[in-house]
Amino acid sequence: MWGFLKRPIVVTADINLSLVALTGMGLLSRLWRLTYPRAVVFDEVYYGQYISFYMKRIFFLDDSGPPFGHMVLALGGYLGGFDGNFLWNRIGAEYSSNVPVWSLRLLPALAGALSVPMAYQIVLELHFSHCAAMGAALLMLIENALITQSRLMLLESVLIFFNLLAVLSYLKFFSCQKHSPFSLSWWFWLTLTGVACSCAVGIKYMGVFTYVLMLAVAAVHAWHLIGDQTLSNVCVFCHLLARAVALLVIPVVLYLLFFYVHLILLFRSGPHDQIMSSAFQASLEGGLARITQGQPLEVAFGSQVTLRNVFGKPVPCWLHSHQDTYPMIYENGRGSSHQQQVTCYPFKDVNNWWIVKDPGRHQLVVSSPPRPVRHGDLVQLVHGMTTRSLNTHDVAAPLSPHSQEVSCYIDYNISMPAQNLWRLEIMNRGSDTDVWKTILSEVRFVHVNTSAVLKLSGAHLPDWGYRQLEIVGEKLSRGYHESMVWNVEEHRYGASQEQRERERELHSPAQVDVSRNLSFMARFLELQWRMLALRSDDLEHKYSSSPLEWVTLDTNIAYWLHPRTSAQIHLLGNTVIWISGSLALAIYTLLSLWYLLRRRRNIHDLPQDAWLRWVLAGVLCAGGWAVNYLPFFLMEKTLFLYHYLPALTFQILLLPVVLQHISDHLCRSQLQRSVFSALVVAWYSSACHVSNTLRPLTYGDKSLSPHELKALRWKDSWDILIRKH
Repeated sequence: MWGFLKRPIVVTADINLSLVALTGMGLLSRLWRLTYPRAVVFDEVYYGQYISFYMKRIFFLDDSGPPFGHMVLALGGYLGGFDGNFLWNRIGAEYSSNVPVWSLRLLPALAGALSVPMAYQIVLELHFSHCAAMGAALLMLIENALITQSRLMLLESVLIFFNLLAVLSYLKFFSCQKHSPFSLSWWFWLTLTGVACSCAVGIKYMGVFTYVLMLAVAAVHAWHLIGDQTLSNVCVFCHLLARAVALLVIPVVLYLLFFYVHLILLFRSGPHDQIMSSAFQASLEGGLARITQGQPLEVAFGSQVTLRNVFGKPVPCWLHSHQDTYPMIYENGRGSSHQQQVTCYPFKDVNNWWIVKDPGRHQLVVSSPPRPVRHGDLVQLVHGMTTRSLNTHDVAAPLSPHSQEVSCYIDYNISMPAQNLWRLEIMNRGSDTDVWKTILSEVRFVHVNTSAVLKLSGAHLPDWGYRQLEIVGEKLSRGYHESMVWNVEEHRYGASQEQRERERELHSPAQVDVSRNLSFMARFLELQWRMLALRSDDLEHKYSSSPLEWVTLDTNIAYWLHPRTSAQIHLLGNTVIWISGSLALAIYTLLSLWYLLRRRRNIHDLPQDAWLRWVLAGVLCAGGWAVNYLPFFLMEKTLFLYHYLPALTFQILLLPVVLQHISDHLCRSQLQRSVFSALVVAWYSSACHVSNTLRPLTYGDKSLSPHELKALRWKDSWDILIRKH
């Protein structure tokens, strides 16, 4: 029974020294002097702000992508003990002593380093040779743009890591499918594929491209699985269910989890609050939550309210009025009602307050008990500071002549009676008896006499309107738009009938505390919608470029310039690798078309296993390049060279695949193979030479003269060479 104690316990393990060496070299190339330069480099000024917000738990909104990427960078800051106190306002600004530069740049650098051995494993899993796998990994190792991007506090290297992890995991799963379906390793790799895809999408929306590619490949394989007559119906169903859970359900759950953690961490009010709805702002600590603390929930007749436009464009604003009237005659010769101006004002102001009056009563106070306003009730909106009622009539608006002017009614004793009755409609009501609620209810006001809806036109009034935004009455027949919807942001029960007392009341804070916490799903849906709908002003940038310029490397980006020497960092790719990658893609496409045509004629140039291997490599590598590159031609945004890096990694994976294919299947004799191998070695040596030549611009640790800098830009060098000859 105790015989096993008589012999030593021995554990054996297979260690791929090539993989270990590649990992070590990847770490060395990415981590060497990682804190240099100790200054803000290009987009670090952009991401650093968000890291500081995380450290201080301040809410922010970034339309570039989901929050997982920002949280990865913030994790580096947290591990380094960063307190968030640094002013990210200038590229080139030197970091203060409290900024843990090494920790902030560590995770992107690790992701870039681990992408090197991952490329090796992907090519092996595609069943190509060890030499081809080593070639792919070494190209990833020496490519200058990939090194530069992964050594800084940027997200492209992390996105590339999860893209490659998704591909590798699926290939591992596909391999397990052949000999051990539903085994522990089968489940692990399938689940990891879904996790990696979700993380890629969570880093940047560009990750969706690789995720769609993996879903397409999985769908094709599942389709073949359905046609496998050796499997029972139950077995096929279990296969499909497992794939649906791992590749659809888990990514969605993880995506929601990213936002959940994001919203848990960022619970304080910040500079981006105004973009969000009043309900969202009120759920944050400080800011609007401090202002609205204690407001009554139900709006009643006599309530004093401020009304915020839900649309929030061109800027968030509140229904507003002031003593000034519309000009008698506009500049274009049209006449106005000369009534009191009503506008939308983008700042907090006492003139934003309105009183919800019962048309059947004269009092401007809340009765006891309060009578809540419900969907469908008729109301008058009385301006708090001037006591004039919101009015519209058949007079053209100043800037929108096809809509009605909205004003506060002044009685000039002429034949233009007041038309100040409005029907309240709660747009997000659960029933037709719903009560109008502070912050939560989204309402519109329909004019009783003309059926016009109170709407923000978005146009800026001239100087006579203080450049405030125009409010109009829009006919119901013209359809629904968010600019017609309002919500109560600040609210109190009015208690003063006298105007002087009421004005003092409008300036005082409310007292009673009512909680209005939004659910996570409500906050997630609003935040996601704002991220997708928000459009930043994409101005032309000095270093912006077009997708066509990326392929030919006809562009670069100056990331950092030393303030005292000529040392600098540029995002500049290895010319040999980029051009060779494009040639490999063209060769793969032409060969594939040739093989397809000949197979159509029943001529099989490749054995079936070699053909399937060739097709799978093309779908993943050439397909990965296509889905990560071609969509940029449809995007209306400022683009930069680094947007091409995810597509470039798939080109690099394809390059050794094409080279091995040429050697194995197109070189007919041993002599041809020997010559071709010698050419490949020479080609790779030239790639290494270019990488070493560009090293000063990759690491920025050497001063360069203007002539040396010009010589390092391949286009300039080519022009010099032509002129010499």
